[in-house]
Amino acid sequence: MSDREAAIDLECVNTIRTLSMDAVQAAGSGHPGTPMALAPVAYCLWQRFLRFDPADPIWPNRDRFVLSSGHASMLLYSMLHLTGVKAVNTAYERVGRAAVTLDDIKHFRQLDSRCPGHPEYRWTSGVETTTGPLGQGVATSVGMAMASRWMGSYFNRPGFEMFDYDVYSVCGDGCMMEGISNEAASLAGHLRLSNLCWIYDNNHITIEGNTALAFSDDVATRFMGLGWNVTRVGDANDLDHLTRALQTFRDTSDRPTLIIVDSHIGYGAPSKQDTSAAHGEPLGEEEIRGAKARYGWPVDAKFRVPAGVKKAFAAGVGRRGHALRTEWMSRFDRYQKRYPKLADQLYRMQHRELPDGWDRAIPVFEPDDKGMATRASSGKVLNEVAKNLPWLVGGAADLAPSTKTRLVFDGAGDFEADCASGRNLHFGIREHAMGAAMNGMALSKVRPFGSGFLIFSDYGRPAIRLAALMELPVVYVFTHDSIGLGEDGPTHQPIEQIASLRAIPGLVTLRPADANEVSEAWRLALSLERTPVVLVMSRQNVPTLDRSRVGGASGVARGAYVLKDFGAERAVLLIGTGSEVSLCLPAAADLEKEGVAARVVSMPSWELFERQTTAYRDSVLPPDVTARVSVEQASTFGWERWVGSEGARIGMTTFGASAPLKDLLQKFGFTVENVVAAARQQVGRASAARSTSKSAVTSTGCPGRKQVAKKSARKRPRKAVR
Repeated sequence: MSDREAAIDLECVNTIRTLSMDAVQAAGSGHPGTPMALAPVAYCLWQRFLRFDPADPIWPNRDRFVLSSGHASMLLYSMLHLTGVKAVNTAYERVGRAAVTLDDIKHFRQLDSRCPGHPEYRWTSGVETTTGPLGQGVATSVGMAMASRWMGSYFNRPGFEMFDYDVYSVCGDGCMMEGISNEAASLAGHLRLSNLCWIYDNNHITIEGNTALAFSDDVATRFMGLGWNVTRVGDANDLDHLTRALQTFRDTSDRPTLIIVDSHIGYGAPSKQDTSAAHGEPLGEEEIRGAKARYGWPVDAKFRVPAGVKKAFAAGVGRRGHALRTEWMSRFDRYQKRYPKLADQLYRMQHRELPDGWDRAIPVFEPDDKGMATRASSGKVLNEVAKNLPWLVGGAADLAPSTKTRLVFDGAGDFEADCASGRNLHFGIREHAMGAAMNGMALSKVRPFGSGFLIFSDYGRPAIRLAALMELPVVYVFTHDSIGLGEDGPTHQPIEQIASLRAIPGLVTLRPADANEVSEAWRLALSLERTPVVLVMSRQNVPTLDRSRVGGASGVARGAYVLKDFGAERAVLLIGTGSEVSLCLPAAADLEKEGVAARVVSMPSWELFERQTTAYRDSVLPPDVTARVSVEQASTFGWERWVGSEGARIGMTTFGASAPLKDLLQKFGFTVENVVAAARQQVGRASAARSTSKSAVTSTGCPGRKQVAKKSARKRPRKAVR
């Protein structure tokens, strides 16, 4: 390398460093140390290896760069700015402008800047995934690598390599400490994902201080034990050594690669080097001046980008990426002519469109008093849909036989280290890594589903939350949804999980009442392009309702619908979800015999119902009917939203118990008799409230009201008032 080339390299590296320092200082918050230390790593990777076109940052076969150390966000923003990445997301950005302008960097961490505190997918083009919660980025990168392998197996043909991208993720000590990273690394090693490279910033610093306080793992030995190729770079500033390590990754074809890079956090800051202060707060003007002096930088210059830096990046990653992207697009044109069906599928997949007729085989289930568990009907629907949606892939956290999520049709197969074409994924008992991997696959435009018991949704909740934050169309199938799983007892019986999932903004939960609601739930879940969905399924059988006698299951799409009115003048609303709807129907029939008119409402999804117009919501839950009962084998938390503060909420206020299902239903009040009793009490309360209200009106001197109140009271069914 010539002296001039070395000087350009150093100028580019120092530009990344100084932009990061200046942005954090201007914001008054942030993490300057890691971007300063890892600037040479990012520069070497992007400039010499990354197959990425800044002019088209969503080119399908681009290499992915994931900054798992999301607190070092200025490292990524500096790269996006200096390489000239273009904005391409019409929903959030002005297309064609720079994804990150210098003004955005100057307003780092400020309202509406494209440079928020941690990288956010969709908000800023070039950000491949939202990161910040440590460990999530590296785990998500595993899903991206799995997607590359699967898409290559499905779409590639001789002479047409449509998918073979690599995935790089930069992580730190925090990521290594979080359990999800070990789950994900174990899965990646088992699958021998040779297209995956993690770059571990081994700087021995966390917020509290030196990692020796809490972390003494031999990371290299651990990863070798997990089946990874491990190499080391002793100095993060050694571009030649970094280049050799990255080339080693490129040359490794039988396992993922971990590159351990020894760095000094806040490199170049004279007195704060190797301190947590450099990691978690601005350096201060004096320290910045000292660092710039050490770099040979004008000490008073702020947000300086020398003219030659952008030219250097344009000649490196820009030129290489443009050529590769142009070649790929030309290849795709030829691919369309040679393999038109596959090309159409590839296009639709990348644009999150579904194949024509994808839902034509969704079954309609015949009425059946015995019925089936909704997990069973879900498995039937899933298999029919998957036949017509080739890029729908998924599996379970070791529970596919129980969750009924195994694809069993001819050709489905298993995704394994030696066979990437299978559509059944085996995540092992790794719920958290499963969720992150699903996010990575969805970010790559594959449509993933994952499953487990509802109680274990807690183990993967952070990834579910990120799916909602990123607006990713992942589908979860959570079964064993209540105390209905019986003898396994309270450790396995979910109570608060449904309520906690409903609390996540942007997530849709659906708890179908019977097999036909299951069909409609799947139809809806897969039609949503930017919404994660949780399907909550029962272990026990539920009747398949006769839809000629009750409302159509298509009402699922609106979140709640009138299942049946028992009597003309509604006195009470019985609102159920899932298996408890089958309690509400006979309860309403019994009430009708007593002269009490009840309406049964199936409410599989609060979120979808809340999106409906006020007029529709009022047509289902008339505001003048205040006698209301909700029935759900879960926490009653939140049900006052629909039944009112004085409505009856039949649900769980404790943990469950270990016993046969029938005994549990009796113990916790999930019986027709208890629903009827609650309804009677509600009708009595509402009637008394109306009488009191009318008496109060009469006392103000309004004529005739007392007589009307008495007449109304005489119409009330005698048995409803006690």
